[in-house]
Order: sequence, then C-alpha cells, then structure tokens
Amino acid sequence: MFLDHVQLRVAAGHGGSGAMSFRREKFAPEGGPDGGDGGKGGSVTLRANRALNTLNPYRSKREFSAERGRQGEGCMRHGSDGADVLLEVPLGTVVKDNDTGEVLAELLSPGEEVCVARGGRGGLGNTNFKSSTNRTPRHHQPGEEGEERTLDLELKLIADVGLVGFPNAGKSTLVSRLSAARPKIAEYPFTTLEPQLGVVSLDRFGGDLLDSWVIADIPGLIEGAAGGAGLGIQFLRHVERTRMLLQLVDLSDPMTEPDEAIRVIEGEVLAFSPVLAAKPRWLVGTKLDALQDDARKEAFEAICASRGQKAIFISGVTGEGLRDLAFAVDDALKVLAGQKQAAPKDEGW
Repeated sequence: MFLDHVQLRVAAGHGGSGAMSFRREKFAPEGGPDGGDGGKGGSVTLRANRALNTLNPYRSKREFSAERGRQGEGCMRHGSDGADVLLEVPLGTVVKDNDTGEVLAELLSPGEEVCVARGGRGGLGNTNFKSSTNRTPRHHQPGEEGEERTLDLELKLIADVGLVGFPNAGKSTLVSRLSAARPKIAEYPFTTLEPQLGVVSLDRFGGDLLDSWVIADIPGLIEGAAGGAGLGIQFLRHVERTRMLLQLVDLSDPMTEPDEAIRVIEGEVLAFSPVLAAKPRWLVGTKLDALQDDARKEAFEAICASRGQKAIFISGVTGEGLRDLAFAVDDALKVLAGQKQAAPKDEGW
C-alpha cells in the first residue's frame, strides 16, 4: 500500500558527562586533574534515496533514538561519541516539525541530507578547569541533552508532467503506452488508487535515447474533490512539483460534455492550489477510437482554440497521436527549462 504521509518521533543521544579525576601514581601521589571529556551524543539525520518511492519503510516503526555519548574517564580518556541514526526517505520528502509547523527541509536531490535532531555536547572533565589559582578543580560538566522532535514527513513525488482528469479518462492507459510502467487498467472508474510514475523515453518513438521525462498519474478527480469527495484530492500534492499538466478529457463519454469535464477539473485543481492551477496545462482529448459523435470532437477543438491551444487527440488503444504528444511534451519541457526557444503559437501544441 502506498504511504505518503507519516509522523516519526526522533531523539538524539545525550552527551556523556565529563570526569572528575586526579592523577595518582607512585611518584605523584598528589598529581593534577586528569578527568577526560564526555563523548558527543549521536544525531538523527534524514537522507534522500533515489531507490525509494514511498514512506512504507516507516509503516510499523516510527520511533528512532541515537546512542548517547560515553562518560569521560581518568588519565585524560575521553568518552566515545554516540552512534548516529541515518534514516532513508524518498526524493521529494517534505520534513516538518510537527509541533511548530516549521519546514525543516525538502529533500529533492539524491544524497541530500538534513539533521533533524542534534546530539548533545559532551561535558568537560575537570582538567579543563585547572588554573593558576585552582590547582585541584573538582568541577566537571554533565553532558547536554540531545534534541527530540516529532517529525511530519510528507512525500510529494518529483515528476516533469502530471496527469489530471476524471476517473476512467484514460490516464493509466496513457502512462502504460508512453512508458514501461504498468498501472492497473480496467473499464470502471477509480481503478487507480495510488500515484504511479513512468519514465517516457523518446527512443520508444524513434527519437533520441537521451531525451526522457517522468510522468505522474494520480487517482481521478470528481466534483467536490477539494471538499473531500473521492480519492484524488489527497494525491494532488504529487503533481505540485511537475513543470506542466496534461488534463485528459474522455471524448467518448456521452454523459459528460467536454466543457463540463474541463470546468470541473479546473475548479478542483484551483481549489486545491492556485500555484498548481497556474502551471502550463494542455487539454488532451482521449479515447478517439471510441468516439461516436463528431460534434464532441468539434466542441473540444473550439474550446482549445478559445484558449490559444492546438487540440490534441489520442487513442490509447490504436496509439494514434501518442508519438506526436510525446515529442511535443519533450519540446515544451525543454522550453520551460530554457534549453530551447519557444515555437510560434500557431505551430506548436
């Protein structure tokens, strides 16, 4: 099961106490102070791991403690530091302090780390307090306490392109035809119950092997999703980091007109996040093979024209339009990344 939100309790180790000790040797019965310092407590660190896709490793265990530092000893022996705890999380994890709501980090790059609980400093032994006026200091420090926190971890998948639309609009089929991903596909709504990622490589369509991008599919949205209806709203966070959206419209559905389908999805996305709604978004007419009424296709074309977009039609069954869509999205992503000059509007998608 896909886990994308979890709370963890983390505790760093306390520092070890400094020692109070004096040299006692055969020929130095009243030697000076030689108490060693205490060791530093272990810290708790989170690190982004590309191999992870969910927070499932923390489904059962949610409390983690680092080792405390060892106490200092005589003969200037310092205590050893406590062992650190390293927790691996997926790329795209947002780390918050649950008590304050402060965002501690967003781990977006492989190997990126954040220390979420610092170990306590070890206490000083009495040798540190020797002076010309105090030859036999009996003062030594206890170790500092380690930090403790309740963390709120929220996963937002990292993808270039996000898919939104009604349930059964053809999103999973599109992902399966453009990439090697194999999401569950069926003829009933709400087949997709958790987000899916796929890597689209243009060499599948005769393009350059190096040209690729990541597509994210989330459960379908329905009207009222922003208020809690359906499944998709809880997963919209997974398309927040995408650079553009493809809004899929099922042209074969006789129960819903294209303009109504577009209006509902736009409203739900805007209610969830104005930032997400402001991303570049293309309308894509799906299930062209099952279209029975050309009037629906013409209506969709008119809607796209009114928005300054070229109408995009695809069929996951026959493959019609998929190659053109893959190359057009690749070009658009390069424009957004500043790698390529934008094409004139009447020539692009």
